[in-house]
Amino acid sequence: MSAVVWITVVSLAAWVWLLLGQGFFWRTDLRLPPRGPLRRWPSVCVVVPARDEAEVLALSLPSLLNQEYPGRAEVILVDDGSSDGTAELARSLSRTYGGLPLTVVSPGEPPAGWTGKLWAVRRGMELAGERGPGHLLLTDADIAHEPDSLRELVAAAETGGFDLVSLMARLRVRSPWERLVVPAFVYFFSQLYPFRWISRPRSRTAAAAGGCVLLRTEAAAAAGVPDSIRQSVIDDVALARAVKRSGGRIWLGLADRVDSVRPYPRLDDLWRMIARSAYAQLRHSPAVLVGTVLGLALIYLVPPVAVVSGLATGRGTLAVVGGAGWVVMTGTYLPMLRYYAQPLWLAPLLPATAFLYLLMTVDSAVRHYRGRGAAWKGRTYSRPEPEAVQEGREAAG
Repeated sequence: MSAVVWITVVSLAAWVWLLLGQGFFWRTDLRLPPRGPLRRWPSVCVVVPARDEAEVLALSLPSLLNQEYPGRAEVILVDDGSSDGTAELARSLSRTYGGLPLTVVSPGEPPAGWTGKLWAVRRGMELAGERGPGHLLLTDADIAHEPDSLRELVAAAETGGFDLVSLMARLRVRSPWERLVVPAFVYFFSQLYPFRWISRPRSRTAAAAGGCVLLRTEAAAAAGVPDSIRQSVIDDVALARAVKRSGGRIWLGLADRVDSVRPYPRLDDLWRMIARSAYAQLRHSPAVLVGTVLGLALIYLVPPVAVVSGLATGRGTLAVVGGAGWVVMTGTYLPMLRYYAQPLWLAPLLPATAFLYLLMTVDSAVRHYRGRGAAWKGRTYSRPEPEAVQEGREAAG
């Protein structure tokens, strides 16, 4: 066989391994773990970091204020230097909708060595600590919760003995670009961090979805968060790792009743959202970047290219092997499209979406070396300082 055929065979073998050996990442049936009735409901503080979120706050904050929780609960919104009236809108919504008590605070500008979001979370956690809650719900300002969301999260954590319970909020999928890119975003995330591995105490895999994280207060203190992860751009994964390293039990799954209301109607919107943290995910390593680009090409681009090349040149073996890899790839993507209620004909287009992600990842690295780094809402974050990384690791155990 020629080298091209061998490369295609390796791609097919990789897909067989991903299908069977990567924690069944492609399955979408992992929801909240079993919940039982609780005799006592622990108190909860909901911490919402918000920076220029007036566009979405009216769709999300009322859902938190109207939580039907049997125990004591309150909402703390941390206004992170907004210039669009986020704090005023939050107070107005509280007067309109009532429900859980709302406190709005501002932490001031983050000091050197902190990301804005984690500095805001720190202020919210400090204020919550004065109330002595059993749990903290860390949720983003663009996340809407059904009325029973908090109750179900706490019941799952208490029944299962979890220190961290996180739900991957269902992202908005309406525009053509959202349909092409968003389900793949969750698909790729679950491929990197198979949900079934995350809850295994002996597994090193750890991740959370920052939009919805229920965190036991004692576990937060044991992990030293958020101080131990203060420079993390991908703060949700860093948080889960810190909790798991400190001996905490964590769980992550897909949500049915927790939704993101933030729109990404244009490709540029999605591009900036992904490119801002893609290179940070690769630890700002040129070697890892090269390996990632080659890996994406081998796994996602080789099968369709082999099919087209094989049919065009009459090399049947090349077309058949490439087609087999493409079929397995397509089959693993179908459950995610069903979860997002999207047409199944999008599944064979996954290679095109993967190519877009490849370009976004390269662009993320280019932005980093041009000094723009992880830019978001007027702030740019550079690579974490080595001493801060080491301090974070020591604080996390």
